[in-house]
Amino acid sequence: MGLPENEVAADNRRRRMEEISKSPIGGVIGNVISVARPALAVGSTVVTSGATVTGLAVAGGIVGGLGIVDWFRRLGSSKVNENLESLGQATEEALSRVENTLRKHGTSIDEIKARIESPEFKNGIASASLQALRTTQRNRLNRMAFILANGVKEDDLEPENLDDMMRAAVELKDADVVLLGKIYESQKSILNEPRMNPTNWFGQVQTRWNEFVDSGALDASKHLVYRSSLSRLESHGLIQKFREISTAGVGLEPYALLVEGMKFYERLQEIAVPK
Repeated sequence: MGLPENEVAADNRRRRMEEISKSPIGGVIGNVISVARPALAVGSTVVTSGATVTGLAVAGGIVGGLGIVDWFRRLGSSKVNENLESLGQATEEALSRVENTLRKHGTSIDEIKARIESPEFKNGIASASLQALRTTQRNRLNRMAFILANGVKEDDLEPENLDDMMRAAVELKDADVVLLGKIYESQKSILNEPRMNPTNWFGQVQTRWNEFVDSGALDASKHLVYRSSLSRLESHGLIQKFREISTAGVGLEPYALLVEGMKFYERLQEIAVPK
């Protein structure tokens, strides 16, 4: 049996748990601590799948002395807050540019305020905040800020679309976005044509893709990298592969830019300062 917990230790433990409860992910970490505690108690014995492990050996080792749980706990209260602050600052800066742009083009202050105070925008903030817990990269937080601000600019804050965009903003790599931009420049005019029927769309995509490949936009020596990017972009519904085309080599399988892909890429663009 382990030694009884003294008053100082008990007080410290209560204070730590209070700090954890204030973190957005504190509940998860608290559950991890409560589940792990019996296995790490000094002198305890844990039997798993017929194997016996002495708790003293675990607690007295290098890992036990590093306080891994404390590392996660500190991240929960610091990195999460840092992410949300960075996201908030980037969104505020982008919205300031949007406000200047809209006012210059005749949008009233009341209309701009209504868009920013709308339930749709607030839902977008909530969606971005949740996704911010999933990344440590500042550029991905900036992507979400631009999506929010450009949604205000275009007066298009449809919740389902925002959720999908926020998820893609966090999960796509920089290389994926760069490739999407190349496909966007190659095919955006196709999607802007009115009354495009399926046959014409299919043929135009094939033609543009062949031109895209012939231009050297895809380096055949890096085909595995491009295939990974294309796969991730397709998984988010931003592009579509023509699967009936031969896939014998790079560039022989056309990918079509979809409306969602066009909108997503346009929402990632930094808002220009009006002159």
